[in-house]
Amino acid sequence: MASDELEKNIGVTFGNKDLLTEALTHRSYLNEYPKWPLPHNERLEYLGDAVLELFVSEDLFARFPRDPEGRLTVLRAALVNYQILAKVAEGIGLQKFIMMSRGERKDTGKAREVILANAMEALIGAIYLDRGFDAAKKFTERFVMTNLAEVLATKSYKDAKSELQEVIQERLRLTPTYDVITEEGPAHRRVFTMGVYFGDSLIATGEGTSKQEAEADAAKNALGKYPRQK
Repeated sequence: MASDELEKNIGVTFGNKDLLTEALTHRSYLNEYPKWPLPHNERLEYLGDAVLELFVSEDLFARFPRDPEGRLTVLRAALVNYQILAKVAEGIGLQKFIMMSRGERKDTGKAREVILANAMEALIGAIYLDRGFDAAKKFTERFVMTNLAEVLATKSYKDAKSELQEVIQERLRLTPTYDVITEEGPAHRRVFTMGVYFGDSLIATGEGTSKQEAEADAAKNALGKYPRQK
């Protein structure tokens, strides 16, 4: 893997190159190369997701001191969704470096975007572990927060999940939560059923090929029961 080119693109030089390689190793790659010495990137993706949410939350909190929690939450959701992260990934040329199976490499559209977004989160997790808090924060500011102006201008944060959250916080004073109900199919062809909950009550379910897609579908179905009041 020509890591030097990617490091130049993102302005980060790794001390531990294995962390960078791990961040770019999709689960499917290990099926074709079972003797690959490194694990797939899902643990780093888990860490990077949390790190990314923290930095975006902190930035929005400082930028909008008068905005309520609900608006900050929907802005954060718009900035860390898979479409934005996939766009950032393409901007830094990440797709050239992700190691995945031949079958996955042929995927286009939403499946490809999800792979790119997950690799972005794994990359952030790797930067955090290798270069520390400040480097991961700088990376987030440079590549993710720069999309805020577009999000505000296009109001792309007004998706089903955002709309539902605003409605329910206004009417019921609580925040909807999401949880996996079922997860079926092989690793590279998962179908998720997600539930949206108000407190302990299951309100609606949704399906999708990613958790994000299934959550959006569940939120859309819940909005049918709790439309915004005119």
